[in-house]
Amino acid sequence: MSNVNPNPERVLAIPVKKSDPVGLYRPLRKFVATKYSESDAQKVESILETLNNCRRDMVERGDLSLPMQRDCLVHYFKCLCMVEPLFTAISSDADADPIIFVWYDAFSSERENGVSSQRNSIQLEKAAVIFNLGAICSQIGASCDRTTALGRHLAMDAFNAAANFFYKLWKVFAKDVSATLDLTLLFAESLHRLFSAQASELNLQQRLHHNNTNEDASSAQQQHQCAVGFESVSKLYRMAFDLILSDSAATKLVGSFDESWITHLSRKVKFFEGEARQRQSSILPNSKRPKTLSLVQSCRLDHDAESVTEKLVRGICCMISLLQSCLDHDVNPVLEKNTRKFCKSRDMSIPKHHRIPYLDLLLSEYSSFKIIDNGKLVSSPWNMPPPYPINLAILSASSFSDMLAIPLKKSEPLDLYHPLHSYVALEYSESEAKRVEGLFQMLHKLRSEMQRDDLSLPIRRDCLIRYFKCLCMVEPLFPMTNSPSPPIFVWYNAFNPQENSSQHNIHLEKASVLFNLGALCTHITLSCDLTTDQGLHLAVDTLNDASYWFFILWKHEAEKASATIDLSVNCVELLREIITAQIDELKWNYPPSHCNSHSYRSSLPAYPVAQHYRKAYDMSTFGPLAENLVQSSIPQFLESKKKTCLVKTGSSVTEQFLLGYCEAQSLLQEGCQTSCLDLFSVVGSFKIKDGNLVANLRGSNVAIVGDEVPGDHTTTVTSP
Repeated sequence: MSNVNPNPERVLAIPVKKSDPVGLYRPLRKFVATKYSESDAQKVESILETLNNCRRDMVERGDLSLPMQRDCLVHYFKCLCMVEPLFTAISSDADADPIIFVWYDAFSSERENGVSSQRNSIQLEKAAVIFNLGAICSQIGASCDRTTALGRHLAMDAFNAAANFFYKLWKVFAKDVSATLDLTLLFAESLHRLFSAQASELNLQQRLHHNNTNEDASSAQQQHQCAVGFESVSKLYRMAFDLILSDSAATKLVGSFDESWITHLSRKVKFFEGEARQRQSSILPNSKRPKTLSLVQSCRLDHDAESVTEKLVRGICCMISLLQSCLDHDVNPVLEKNTRKFCKSRDMSIPKHHRIPYLDLLLSEYSSFKIIDNGKLVSSPWNMPPPYPINLAILSASSFSDMLAIPLKKSEPLDLYHPLHSYVALEYSESEAKRVEGLFQMLHKLRSEMQRDDLSLPIRRDCLIRYFKCLCMVEPLFPMTNSPSPPIFVWYNAFNPQENSSQHNIHLEKASVLFNLGALCTHITLSCDLTTDQGLHLAVDTLNDASYWFFILWKHEAEKASATIDLSVNCVELLREIITAQIDELKWNYPPSHCNSHSYRSSLPAYPVAQHYRKAYDMSTFGPLAENLVQSSIPQFLESKKKTCLVKTGSSVTEQFLLGYCEAQSLLQEGCQTSCLDLFSVVGSFKIKDGNLVANLRGSNVAIVGDEVPGDHTTTVTSP
């Protein structure tokens, strides 16, 4: 007989750490002006001002809701990583003004025994901010309405984010910090295990609910998955419990905060270990296990969604899983290993999905950090929704004729709003259709605008990215088999416009958008001013971005689309090979101005650029691909390159800031920043209001601020 899950409604959350106020703008600006120059200080003063304002709001404002606290902490962490080189320099400068951070234990009720950073050390500050990001995510998860599928999903997303922040704290930021007990390695690991357990338990609840309402629940594979789920949750709770009990000081601290914590964990361990033992016989041998692996960071919504909003949130999960699964080591190591093995067999490179920031910092309307005239860095306030102004000065009027611009695919106009609205009204109700009509209107508008040739290249890129995200959101509605008039997507071959593919298949639409994102990036590269270091950075970054989008197309959509040959796996591989050659050629022919050309080139990989072009040429001359490319400029381009391509900062303070921004972006995107959590954000492109999906853009008639997601996020939850 099964055990009874003790208090399944209760989840644990932790409070944030408190800190004393400290002014950052004046001492840091003074140091930059003294150490570098007044001109350099002016270039970064916006970042320093934002840094100071974020910390003030983070420490002193008590009126911020939980999602707003998260937004503020994320923005502050990015700024903090940008200015880290200044603190390193200050620590070795006896004449510099000291900056001291003082933080208090999160589990102590009183502000006592605070720990001060050693002289000008930034490590304590970064560790404390990462801790607080994990704490806020845990509170968001605890405050979600977990009686609904949507609320359970959002709670799981929040707990996963909390677990990932504490993982970063455990593995990176707490290692060299002498601080309060809550920042020790043991405590960081225990919190990582705890919130991983709570997220996994919610995922297991979803699976059990699915099994209880579906006929296939008795299948061996379903029983296997449930048995594995109970075993996994039991191990996570056991590790969290044992870690706390292994240290008397940790046990005492937790007990003084909430004496029921230990009892709660003990009961969870007993229940899940008992269930895991009873279900052990249901675990299949390796030869009979499912071949497909599900990403543990996205939970399944109930099979029969309670509302269309919940179903569309499922699409958000699919999108983030798709975009992160390329290189997410912790989420799916087997899939990642197999992908790398396959790429190695084909001599393909895997692009980093955490791309260097020049492209977005210069050209995206949705990046709150910007590089403007003469290399000046600016930042918008943490609570200002997009869009943000962009600077096109980096793009030159003359193009670099030695590069290849891949042609974009063309499509027939299509009304998406009415078929989607009608389908939801038919399958659910007219009231449900009205809940999401804002999304359908945005989808229709973006599809029309993405094909406008009069838009600037950066604006068109933003449009394509936003449209792709919207497509992922509505994908769960397809194939719309019960619809009397499902949309028909018609796309023309980019290299042979006389050919087209006409399908109801949404994967044709997604694959074509990904193709155009990659192709558009090559057009941006063509317009970069390569006479400047900034223009060269942008050109290389844009080509890396193109390679990334083609990689997503190759890995996820090419085979599902079954369309014209330009969307085939072989064609995408060819395009990525050409892009790789162009990246290497740019790096070889245009070394940064502060580098010695000979020493710079000697540091580059020895694999010749000419061999990349030779391989691309060989790929383009076989089979149907050769026949389709004959009308394009690719054969002539590769023929020319094959014959002629014989491979022909002390950093500034802004460059140091950008390296810090890269670090912050990379860390925050590794499972800590999830698309579903962005539905809480005051600066997210979409929000949920009263169960409706609405746009959240400045200047929009439906702009929303505040908390509009299921549950109460206005108060700080410490132990629900």
